Amino acid sequence: MLFLATLWSLTYCAVGSEISGALNDVWGYTEPYLLAVWQNRSCVYTAAAVLLGLWFTVNVAFRKKETINPVSAGLHSSVKKQELSPDTEKVVHVAGVRIFYGSQTGTAKGFAGELAEDVRGQGLECEITDMKEYDPDDRLAEECSSKMICVFVVATYTDGQPTESAEWFCKWLEEASTDFRYGKTYLKGMRYAVFGLGNSVYVGHYNTVSKNIDKWLWMLSAARIMTRGEGDCNVVKSRHGSIQADFKAWKPKFLSRLQALANGEKKVCSGKCKSDSCKNKKKHKEEAEDSQTKKFIQEELMESSSDAESSAEEDKSHGSVIDMEDLGNVMNRMKKAKKMEADEENSQRIKLSKQNGVRNSVAEEDRREMITPALRDSLTKQGYKLIGSHSGVKLCRWTKSMLRGRGGCYKHTFYGIESHRCMETTPSLACANKCVFCWRHHTNPVGTEWRWKMDPAEKILQEAVENHRSMIRQFRGVPGVRPERFDEGLTVKHCALSLVGEPIMYPEINTFLRLLHHQHISSFLVTNAQFPEEIRNLVPVTQLYVSVDASTKDSLKKIDRPLFKDFWQRFQDSLRALGEKQQRTVYRLTLVKAWNVDELKAYADLIALGQPDFIEVKGVTYCGESSASSLTMANVPWHEEVIHFVQQLANLLPDYEIACEHEHSNCLLLSHHKFKVGGEWWTWIDYERFQELIQEYEESGGTKSFSAIDYMAKTPTWALFGARERGFEPSDTRFQRKNKTKDISGC
Repeated sequence: MLFLATLWSLTYCAVGSEISGALNDVWGYTEPYLLAVWQNRSCVYTAAAVLLGLWFTVNVAFRKKETINPVSAGLHSSVKKQELSPDTEKVVHVAGVRIFYGSQTGTAKGFAGELAEDVRGQGLECEITDMKEYDPDDRLAEECSSKMICVFVVATYTDGQPTESAEWFCKWLEEASTDFRYGKTYLKGMRYAVFGLGNSVYVGHYNTVSKNIDKWLWMLSAARIMTRGEGDCNVVKSRHGSIQADFKAWKPKFLSRLQALANGEKKVCSGKCKSDSCKNKKKHKEEAEDSQTKKFIQEELMESSSDAESSAEEDKSHGSVIDMEDLGNVMNRMKKAKKMEADEENSQRIKLSKQNGVRNSVAEEDRREMITPALRDSLTKQGYKLIGSHSGVKLCRWTKSMLRGRGGCYKHTFYGIESHRCMETTPSLACANKCVFCWRHHTNPVGTEWRWKMDPAEKILQEAVENHRSMIRQFRGVPGVRPERFDEGLTVKHCALSLVGEPIMYPEINTFLRLLHHQHISSFLVTNAQFPEEIRNLVPVTQLYVSVDASTKDSLKKIDRPLFKDFWQRFQDSLRALGEKQQRTVYRLTLVKAWNVDELKAYADLIALGQPDFIEVKGVTYCGESSASSLTMANVPWHEEVIHFVQQLANLLPDYEIACEHEHSNCLLLSHHKFKVGGEWWTWIDYERFQELIQEYEESGGTKSFSAIDYMAKTPTWALFGARERGFEPSDTRFQRKNKTKDISGC
């Protein structure tokens, strides 16, 4: 160690002396130059400043050039390829449009086809897809990267449920939106628009399917390109007067938005920029996305109806953020708005008074007509003679039959109506139900209250009789028409208020009935048992019917598809109201095979509730295929099956017995024992006696009342159950259709 230390000391001394000498030589050489620089240091500073300024200017220039023309390595490569290729590729923002539709009656399908034509007119490809034929589990995720715009045109069916064709699609979408296995970004990249078809008279279910699809897609991160559109079948509430007009108003907005997307335009700017270019695109994009999210939340809170949604759109400029502290205020504003709307509606609504002839309309001239132009065309093609804005008359096929001596309807067999002198009409085409066996295939309007323009009863009756006579005159000279019946048919003797709709909804129904009786025309009024107070307020009619289409709440809901939420309570109360009447009352049971023929005990309970004078039991009449109903010929019971049902029902009713039968209409009559006098049935009506009684009733101001027993008449033997004629009048000639496998006739 000592040796190494000594060696290091000797080496350092030798080298250090050499370095010291070298440094002295360098200093002596550079000293004059450094002295000169110091003496001219101002010039050195100036040159350095100039060089620094030049460097800064060049850097700024290059940075500006890069900002204006950003070319990354990948982009530079693609640009270079485009320069080499003669055909430059165009960026495609929208590859096309795929329209999904869920339809029950064909309206949504028609809208989809109409929209597809307009899309193709813009030079874009368009595909129409039935939801029933589309598997969302396998294919929907493909829409995220296909650059297609997806449009959903969907209808809301019974109880706010999707149509049969859209049922699986909606079920899958709902489950996927809450299934963690799919994730909240499962449909990110998909762009969509929704147009819904509904009817606002179904207050709790209006357009729920379109709302749900919109919500579920949004929950899976799909991007809505525009506000959801809504079409309303209720012409009173429809924004543009009809569902077709609502669609035509929404369609240009969609096409405009589609064209903007195809041109590469993006809705990322908040619209607050003073110039055309945004200075902070990222900030605006975030604001736009937040705005879309908050707007969706607002719509979910505000859009209980199309009117409410309109109000929400008007208020969107007041800010889109809803804090938890403000939620209570929002709900209070909603309640206040709904209350104001209800008050406004109540102020314009016609109240049905006890006399049913008083108008309480504030703005009658502002009301819409019940019969729209499209509905008028449809009903006219079906043979209706329309009267004013809400009434109609049509010639019954049994009127034609009896004119030619081919037999009358079951009312002729049961009650002695002269079918060739019976006028079938209605003062209200609207109805509160959408029955599955509706013989008008739901072409008539629906509603729960009178909200249309109203024609006077005098005008309706006058034009109804004139139109009826005009249709009778068309049978002059027709082969087989009996001259005496033709002459009799020109004088109306009976009026069946059962054509279509709910006649009791007409606010002046009592005035109309009085006018009928004043002209010595008997009245047969049919109601669907949803307006109990109006039944109680009715003046006496010749015979009052209540349709009892089912005996339990579930089956009634399934068959009648009523609009009222409290339909069952209304139904039972209507039966009680019928039991309070002193004149002739009838339950009308329509048997739908596999739907309501197994509810005997429940029917017996309902009969005990209203204690009607008669019970008509009739097999459902099949009126042809309808997309609005699943009813088929398989649901039509054979006449023997109807007889078996009635016999079983009669066994549960000690006060009733089978009195009459009309095989040709597949119908039987159960009568109360009070109409069996001395072992003989008196189910027919003494019409002259009724006219005398009703005149005395009116002259006494309603104090001199009368009962069903006061104007009954003896039933002929050929009309009785078990007779050889089976309800067909012997003086007529029965006409049988060839190759007739099942009797589906009726009226």
